[in-house]
Amino acid sequence: MPIPDIRTHLPGPRAQQIIDRDTASVSPSYTRAYPFVMARGEGAVVEDVDGNRFLDCAAGIAVTSTGHCHPDVVQAITTQAGKFLHMSGTDFYYEDQVELAEQFGKLVPVGGAARAFFSNSGAEANEAAIKLARYHTKRQYIIAFLGGFHGRTMGALAMTASKAIQRKGFGPLMPGVYHAPYANCYRCPLGLKPESCSAECLGFIEDQLFVHLVSPDEVAAVMVEPIQGEGGYLVPPKVFLERLRVLTREHGILLIADEVQSGMGRSGKMFAIEHYGVQPDIVSVAKGIASGMPLGITASRADIMDWPPGAHASTFGGNPVSCAAALATIRLLRERLVANAADVGAHLMAGLKVMADRHPLIGDVRGKGLMIGIELVRDRQTKERAVEERNAVIQGAFRRGLLILGAGQNAIRLSPPLVLTKAEADIALRILDEALSEVEHR
Repeated sequence: MPIPDIRTHLPGPRAQQIIDRDTASVSPSYTRAYPFVMARGEGAVVEDVDGNRFLDCAAGIAVTSTGHCHPDVVQAITTQAGKFLHMSGTDFYYEDQVELAEQFGKLVPVGGAARAFFSNSGAEANEAAIKLARYHTKRQYIIAFLGGFHGRTMGALAMTASKAIQRKGFGPLMPGVYHAPYANCYRCPLGLKPESCSAECLGFIEDQLFVHLVSPDEVAAVMVEPIQGEGGYLVPPKVFLERLRVLTREHGILLIADEVQSGMGRSGKMFAIEHYGVQPDIVSVAKGIASGMPLGITASRADIMDWPPGAHASTFGGNPVSCAAALATIRLLRERLVANAADVGAHLMAGLKVMADRHPLIGDVRGKGLMIGIELVRDRQTKERAVEERNAVIQGAFRRGLLILGAGQNAIRLSPPLVLTKAEADIALRILDEALSEVEHR
């Protein structure tokens, strides 16, 4: 069957019925970009309850790394489900959890033998990272970055500085968190040029935070996204993470890499921080680790994960079905999908660069692998943010059968399943081209 294949008005009648029921019974705090009601999916193609078929370049917010319902992952899930669904790894043992810790420990770039703590989500993985950093260093303060998103639980929310609405009404948040500017070279906070960037924005930590607000010997960790996700799919220059690693080591501060969105092959390497040649002390992942099953992992060098029994735990973390899915996912990523992300991502990026030449709305195209951001502006000289236009492009793409999401104030994110083919990437490019033209012609 061809994709996309839109057979009804959107939403269709069955979808509208479900949306109406949702409105009456589900928390209004969820954000829904458009009225898509899923019925099934395979690979990078999804179908709604009215039989409309879409190309999925959202992947459940960068989660379905191996595509929808990859047969190897489904088989791993069903096999484990036929054995037992739960036996808490907090109190007991099961082999898949041990094997996953072993395999993940060999992959995670922390510069030595690693240990893993299992949870259920990215926010929980970051909560564990915060607690571990404080416990190990016996220090209390944490530094994060403006634009960063680390979760919505109370500790992770204190680190998050993506959108004010995510924090509004929940204060006071966890104390002891400071924020610094992130290296956004398209909108440099210091007004510098990318070609001469030496990550001068990090001077804010040394010259402002450490001078006026917090002593460096009281800072437990710096948490950073190697590629900022919700903040706009921002790719910092290599020198930013290199200098940050030097700075943290100089003061005995742990470096936490939040790879919840950028990890597990999405950037064309298993972990995005590998593009920078930097070894963090702690890494948090979730999203793509188990192809859609709930799982978070916080990993560190073994000497850092020195907390005793009872210091931190999770009843459901490392669920055996999720662990089985993760083991299948890792195998598929290593065998082909990380390389495919790099290959198809380069193809998609090249097409977007060409598209930018004929669409004045496109101010910047950036990304690595299949983690690509397109920033829309009303004027390329002033870089005025095209917020309404970005939203209109997303809606126009949906009507044409392409699922995409926003990131930051005015960027579009492309985060498809890592099984995306070049032919499917070309379909996404065609639809984006049409949606951009429609908005520009208005």
